[in-house]
Amino acid sequence: MSEAKKTVKVTQVASGNGRKPGQQDTLKGLGLNKIGRTRELEDTPSVRGMIRKVQHLVKVDD
Repeated sequence: MSEAKKTVKVTQVASGNGRKPGQQDTLKGLGLNKIGRTRELEDTPSVRGMIRKVQHLVKVDD
């Protein structure tokens, strides 16, 4: 019996254009590069940190 990994659903709601380069790279690292695109990512401290960096550009559903 393997334990199911926790995931977090992240949707991009604002453009990364004109933002600081680090924020654009973070969106790409999360697999987001278009408004409305959604990714289901593993809930790890590193992913949470990336989400926090671009929290004004994404919507998070646990």
